[in-house]
Amino acid sequence: MKKSLIPSNISNLSQLLEDGLVLCNKAGSVLYFNNLAKQYLGNILNEKKIYELIPTEELKDLDKSHEKGIFNDQFNFQTEDVLKRSLIIKVKKIEDNLYGVLLLDMTLQRNLEKVRRDFVANVSHELRSPLTSLVGFIETMLNGQVNDAETQQKFLYIMDEEAKRMTRLIDDILSLSKVETEEHISPNTSISILNPIQYVMSSIKERGLSNNHNLIFEDTRLNINDPCFVIGNIDEINQVFVNLLENAIKYSYKETDIVVRIEQYNPKEVVIRVINKGDVIPEKYLDRLTERFFRVDKARSRELGGTGLGLAIVKHILIRHRAVLNITSKHDGVTTFSIIFPLSPK
Repeated sequence: MKKSLIPSNISNLSQLLEDGLVLCNKAGSVLYFNNLAKQYLGNILNEKKIYELIPTEELKDLDKSHEKGIFNDQFNFQTEDVLKRSLIIKVKKIEDNLYGVLLLDMTLQRNLEKVRRDFVANVSHELRSPLTSLVGFIETMLNGQVNDAETQQKFLYIMDEEAKRMTRLIDDILSLSKVETEEHISPNTSISILNPIQYVMSSIKERGLSNNHNLIFEDTRLNINDPCFVIGNIDEINQVFVNLLENAIKYSYKETDIVVRIEQYNPKEVVIRVINKGDVIPEKYLDRLTERFFRVDKARSRELGGTGLGLAIVKHILIRHRAVLNITSKHDGVTTFSIIFPLSPK
């Protein structure tokens, strides 16, 4: 960054801004940027042109655009990274050969609006079925059409299951809404990725939720004593492995092994794989598994008590943690959920 070419004290003051700031000359060459601009546009901004970072015609010739009065307006821009940040761009000429580009992050507002729309749509659609079922059984019983105790008990059992299903749906919809809203905000705590994995596996075993499956932990790293730190929220990472392991248990063949394996091939990232054996998932459905309410087998999913939101929650938590999820399902029924976590700098 060529700080000698920018007004004194701007570098210090710019770090106090709640928006990103880029300073460039009239040719568009980046001279300076604050930390938020780096966060929004990428780590490598030195020696870049501003229109390479924000590809709009208006930024190719700053002097000409300024003379035309174009910079009296603001521009909307969406980043191309996994977060798809929504930015408002404002450009101001500071002096003859210096322009300031202000980056206002509107991602939270966009996410809130999307979550509001999705919440209303999901609640009205997904809760309709259990509510209709409950209302039907209640009306039947109130009208005196059920006289024997055995039928009443059967109806009450179904009503209890539908009520629990609605509770699970609401809990998952609220969880998904929260992580979607905050997915552009990175956690700032360093944690060992081993702790949530071991905690969740131990909890499932102790509570008898493994359903006769054998849960196996494998650490294939060369240095198994390395705590393997990542930047993460411990509760959210716990939820990722709870959802993945519950999903593996539900859809595995009876009494088969479920493996959680840790692999590391370079010092910058670690790979966690959750592996189970069950029915083959057709390749055309693999990319859709993390869509909300998507089910490969709707009847079986409902029978097993799934809400259809577990993997969607996993997806958005991992986006927040800048982690990548890959899913494969081989012809022998071995399905693998692989998560690539960036390691915390030591």
